[in-house]
Amino acid sequence: MFPETAPNEIFGMGGVWPMALLHIVTGYFLSLFMFGHIYLGTTGHTAGELFKSMIDGWHLSEEHEARHEAEISPRLIPVTEGGKRFFPHVFYNPITITGSLLAIVCFVCILFLIVFEYFSEGASPYTGIIAFVVLPTFLIFGVLTVAFGIFKENRNLLSKSSKKRGLPIIDLNNPKHQLATLVFTVGIFVLITMSVFSSFKAYEYTDSDEFCGKVCHKVLEPTFNAYQESAHSRVGCVKCHISSTEKWFVKSKLSGLYQVYSVMFNKYSKPIPTPIKNLRPSAQTCVECHWPKQFYHENTIKYDFFTSDEANSHYKIKMTVKIGGGSEDIENNSGIHWVMNLSNEVTYLALDKERMNIPWVKSRSLETGKETIYRRIDTKVSDEMLIPENFRKMDCMDCHNRPSHIYNQPNKTINAYMLAGRIDPTLPYIKNLAVQAVETYATDKINAMKDIGTFIWDYYKRSYPDIFKTKRNSISQSIIQINKIYQRNYYPEMNADWKSFPNHLGHMYSPGCFRCHDGKHVSDDGKVISNDCNVCHLIISQQPPNEPMQESATGMKFIHPGGIDKLLGANKCYECHGKYPTKRKINVIAKKN
Repeated sequence: MFPETAPNEIFGMGGVWPMALLHIVTGYFLSLFMFGHIYLGTTGHTAGELFKSMIDGWHLSEEHEARHEAEISPRLIPVTEGGKRFFPHVFYNPITITGSLLAIVCFVCILFLIVFEYFSEGASPYTGIIAFVVLPTFLIFGVLTVAFGIFKENRNLLSKSSKKRGLPIIDLNNPKHQLATLVFTVGIFVLITMSVFSSFKAYEYTDSDEFCGKVCHKVLEPTFNAYQESAHSRVGCVKCHISSTEKWFVKSKLSGLYQVYSVMFNKYSKPIPTPIKNLRPSAQTCVECHWPKQFYHENTIKYDFFTSDEANSHYKIKMTVKIGGGSEDIENNSGIHWVMNLSNEVTYLALDKERMNIPWVKSRSLETGKETIYRRIDTKVSDEMLIPENFRKMDCMDCHNRPSHIYNQPNKTINAYMLAGRIDPTLPYIKNLAVQAVETYATDKINAMKDIGTFIWDYYKRSYPDIFKTKRNSISQSIIQINKIYQRNYYPEMNADWKSFPNHLGHMYSPGCFRCHDGKHVSDDGKVISNDCNVCHLIISQQPPNEPMQESATGMKFIHPGGIDKLLGANKCYECHGKYPTKRKINVIAKKN
């Protein structure tokens, strides 16, 4: 009656849903209690005898009761007001009746939910669990209760008789036994059919995207939302997370049992760690759709950036990305995919479970068998560490570590929104403000819109009163779009964002390529794993803010928009643009104010 008083969550689910389930279960048992007592009222010598006693107060004396029992005891078949009962006497006991009611109610509910799910377009993600997992369990329990009640009643009757029989006798010449046998045979056939169907549907449902993403809503909300907006949103979760092989299927289901326990008893980590060790090899996932042998071309990519100055200056850059390295037929042995294990096999040693610290790399030519070992000059690797169990053969997932569950870095996303006009680039410092708002001033998803709006409105009111008055609509629309960026990429309840799950595809916001291409991995004969920008990409045009476009087919040196002093040889991109890129910018605006 008062859902607003429900707790925010119970066992990892919304508070209203478990309370509603509790009400349903309680209502069922109250109904069972009522019908059970109505049944007990029919257990007199006639169906209406006990009900009549409730009205007129008269009942049989003990003497009449004993004489009546003596009359019917040889038959062991009670009669009703309307005649004999359909089934043998052993069926008529409270345990069997209770089990029968439970089984019938569950069966009817299963049929109803199946029909409801079939015709409903927006069925709850819990419908499948209830219809194919929970209710079938109670149905089978009810059937077992029926059998237990029959067995127990038979033992009670035998204990009152001089005859010693271990099991009930099925006499097919007896009409009651014929009917009971027919009902049980049909019932068992239906039960087996329903059990097989429910088991298959339960298995099918646990492999569905809906089950993976919506059942444990709060826990998996960040992962599922990121998946739905990724390039692989049309690829089912199980296609990558569960293999068709028995080994990975069993591993995934056993892992799922622990995950259920973790959610129910709040034992899960925040954020949910990426199960790097348990990820399937890319040879069983990625290459089923992507063909490495065709990675020998070059792509031209255009990037548009907006700087964090007052004018949100537009910086344009176009580069050729050397995708190649995949085809041994044309001897293309250069480019990013040189490491795709077609002409060369790369093995490495990582000192941490996240595979960020890689001090040892071995390259082996599959054509000549020649091996080259690179060691990082600032890290000592002992011989005890160089054992086969510690080595990993490099594959797709070492660079494409976030193929589906991507949390976008704010600078990159805000650039795209500004380029599309969804965030007004003419608003002073809007790029800077937007980054600060999502990184610092929005503290939770519920109040994000208010926090972001308050921060931006207050800034323009203090620093640019004319803009505050003349561009209110533009500011308001920009705040809405910034809030969308926050809602999509930040989940403070689970500590999930781009900093918790860095994307190694590149080197701007995480070490990525620089884990190996840092210029410090040297072989015994002096070869170095290069960190030259032109190894992987070639800048063919760039237009720094307020300068003319520069073009060169042979490539050119990158001009940092922040000035030549920001482009230091000892620094890597992610050291400035990585985890906490906004603190310095906050101080800049604070000085202006």
